Amino acid sequence: MSRRKAFTTTVRDEGARPAPDLVERQFTAAGPDRLWVADITYVPTWAGFLFLAVVLDAWSRRIVGWAMDTHLRTDLVLAALDMALPQRRPTDVIHHSDQGGQCTSLAFGRRCREAGVRPSMGSVGDAYDNAMCESFFATLECELLDRACFRTQADARTAVFDFIEGWYNPRRRHSSLDYLSPMMFERSHRTDDRTVPSGSTIDPGGATSVAPSVLVPSPFRKQFTLHRTGATPTP
Repeated sequence: MSRRKAFTTTVRDEGARPAPDLVERQFTAAGPDRLWVADITYVPTWAGFLFLAVVLDAWSRRIVGWAMDTHLRTDLVLAALDMALPQRRPTDVIHHSDQGGQCTSLAFGRRCREAGVRPSMGSVGDAYDNAMCESFFATLECELLDRACFRTQADARTAVFDFIEGWYNPRRRHSSLDYLSPMMFERSHRTDDRTVPSGSTIDPGGATSVAPSVLVPSPFRKQFTLHRTGATPTP
């Protein structure tokens, strides 16, 4: 259950024609880059809202594309998709989302056709039709957003980067993945591991070491690191 105030990130374009539902709540895939699920959430800061769009691989639970911005225009979901496409190079992937105007737009449909991506959309106003992405957002909320207040949007961007690329993808274990992290699960099945931040390295245990140039020191970073290691964060 969300403990944050409700904020609408999905606005349907009544004049647009949605794609058919190719998933029908069957969030399973036989291998990587067969099914991607996507959605948008918001990140509050003292300087105003940021919006986070993600693309998640249903097979490994890995966030393969994501983008943040101060608006909810189609460019936001296109940026997340454009992060995933060149790194994963799918050949026949389904992109499943809700019926928000960003994903029913002409620009998004054109990009999917160019990349050979098959768009899929759930019904209106039913979170269960995109339950896997909602589950990731619940994890993000519980493990990050409920535990921090961001003074600036730069602090929020850094924290989300650290959560996704430094914690969730390489380290956070999932019972559905035999208690492996998404990156470790992919490595154990010998899939190409292409979505590592520029300048980063992966150790034999699957952990990512992020280049210092992309990390911005902040009081929050110390708090989050303590939480990840099991210690009690200091006030």
